[in-house]
Amino acid sequence: MTENIKILLVEDDVSLASWISEYLLEQEFQVKHVERGDQVMAALTDFPADLVLLDVMLPGLNGIEVCRLIREKSAIPIIMLTARADEFDEVIGLEAGANDYVIKPVRPRALLARIKSALRTRVVEAEPSNKLVHGDLVIYQDAKRVIYQGEEIELSTNLFAFLWFLASHAGEVIDRDTVFKALKGREYDGLDRRFDVMLSSLRKVFHDDPQKPKKFKTIWGKGYLFVADAWQDNNPTES
Repeated sequence: MTENIKILLVEDDVSLASWISEYLLEQEFQVKHVERGDQVMAALTDFPADLVLLDVMLPGLNGIEVCRLIREKSAIPIIMLTARADEFDEVIGLEAGANDYVIKPVRPRALLARIKSALRTRVVEAEPSNKLVHGDLVIYQDAKRVIYQGEEIELSTNLFAFLWFLASHAGEVIDRDTVFKALKGREYDGLDRRFDVMLSSLRKVFHDDPQKPKKFKTIWGKGYLFVADAWQDNNPTES
């Protein structure tokens, strides 16, 4: 049932916004459309949306900045709409806190599948309080906090979820299909590189050499490996 699900559509292309709105209304979603990035926060106050469809290139305030503003206030699912298929949009968008992205031209059924997947993820994220400790790394699942070597590490919602999932399966090689089903609610399509990009981001955050990674490894043809015993600093710097 979708009739109680509210979607805020932020898109300055009026013709594109019109058919997306009509299609979503046909699917029995409630839809509100705004054309400018600087209208979004006020719109969310008047229209408490369950999901935001957010164009990257917007007048007033660009989609990346809008995404960051929303994330400061809410964990609401955000799907970005982008005309660019390159890695820049993918990396920046995901690190800003977007849950997913759709490349234009938008295909109706594909968009609907992404929306349903993001809404399922919203439910899955409500897990019991928990804590993981691997050497100098401490992760608080309930508070969405990460402490490494005594310092708090700021991560986007997506990077935190990915880190938590990998750390929860420390020592196991997790294939991409398993990751996509757990975190995106769908199977791996063989092309989507989002988690490869996010693994690179985690390596950068935790100073894991991408040429010779010790903490986060990619096992060729198999998947990802979180190395449990690589998080203890055995040679701390003397003060």
